[in-house]
Amino acid sequence: MSDRGSLSRVSIALAAAAFLVAWGALHWGFFAHDPLKDTPLYERYGDRMLRGGVPYRDFPVEYPPAALPVFILPSLAVGAHDFPAYARVFEALMGGFGVACAVLVAAILVRCNAPPRRIALGIALVGLGPLALGPVLLSRFDLWPAALTAAALAAVTFERSRLGLALLGVAVAAKLYALVLLPLVLVYVARRRGGREALTGAAVALGVTGVLFLPFVVLSPHGVWTSVSGQATRPLQIESLGSGVLLAAHQAFGVPVTVGSGHGSDNLVGSVPHALAVELAVLQAIAIVLIWVGFAKGRAELDRLLRASAAAICAFVALGKVLSPQFLGWLLPLVPLVRGRRGVVAAALLVLAMLLTQLWFPYRYLRLVYSLDPVASWLVFCRDLVLLALLAVLAWPDQPRSLHIRRFSGPRYRRRGYSDTKSTPPHDSGAMSSSVSENVHW
Repeated sequence: MSDRGSLSRVSIALAAAAFLVAWGALHWGFFAHDPLKDTPLYERYGDRMLRGGVPYRDFPVEYPPAALPVFILPSLAVGAHDFPAYARVFEALMGGFGVACAVLVAAILVRCNAPPRRIALGIALVGLGPLALGPVLLSRFDLWPAALTAAALAAVTFERSRLGLALLGVAVAAKLYALVLLPLVLVYVARRRGGREALTGAAVALGVTGVLFLPFVVLSPHGVWTSVSGQATRPLQIESLGSGVLLAAHQAFGVPVTVGSGHGSDNLVGSVPHALAVELAVLQAIAIVLIWVGFAKGRAELDRLLRASAAAICAFVALGKVLSPQFLGWLLPLVPLVRGRRGVVAAALLVLAMLLTQLWFPYRYLRLVYSLDPVASWLVFCRDLVLLALLAVLAWPDQPRSLHIRRFSGPRYRRRGYSDTKSTPPHDSGAMSSSVSENVHW
């Protein structure tokens, strides 16, 4: 116990230190140039609330209610109309949530009795991952819902399912993508602790989300509906998989594409992009449901829950009709939790996807939008293919484990004098116990 406690403290300290080093490096040199920030929008939200404005009623907000605290806190700290100070406070706030993600990943891995090598890989990925993605995380609030999601999974890992589902409810109210984890966690809780506990947890999660939405629904039902429906009806954003295919076709075969702005993003417009957006939405829903069903049909094991969670979020990101660069930050606290060789491959693919993203965003993004820059177009296409590969690695079904007579008839047993038909290994054989544990699912 003492050894695990020491490992936990060391791992948590290393995870926090690694993230802080990466976060600090994003403010210097090559990383410091980012002309495409969302913090000016956040400051406008925060200043309007500081002056007494009610979100959704007095001014439109495109994000759910639990995102509002991270917009107003910097305004409360520095006052209105001081963008440099606002940006510093906001970045410090996001840095704190990033540290929380790293610490939670380390705690989960230690709790899962992961070997030191796996813990080190997880710490390196979640701690240093921001360097691969670049400065986009500095000016987006996505580390807030990512930290909430990681906290929810950590609570479930430590057998605090109701707390975990409450945190998941807050995460959904901060950014709706976290909703795809709810069925997975409920199935896990139902299989481990019974249907009544799962129903209670579902009520807790939905109740927390409802409480966070309710005041704004009462004050401005139309404003809240416009915010939610506006996200659901967005066109094909220029960095999505569908756009990546069209951009590659444009560069390779001269297929015409048209760029337009709307819903707070740059998009491909026209009948073909619209059809692709609809098809992607259907494909995204099918992929997520298949991940849910696959998890429900298998064993209720923590490692499977963590992997299915990463796969569901990856499906939401890779197959969405909107794919902003900061969405890859949602995967930073999830992919490090995937075990084995699958986890190593998944980590490598996530790093590659982040590096490919940074090669065009933010530095070539405006050239992509205004002149369909060939380099940026191919980078978008390649990054989207890498995310598809990551989804395949995460979602690929487990090898079925069944009882095979051949485990008692292979060369290992024949060399030890066991007959294929008349003898069996002794019951106290360590080799036999190991073989059964590796090959039999009871």
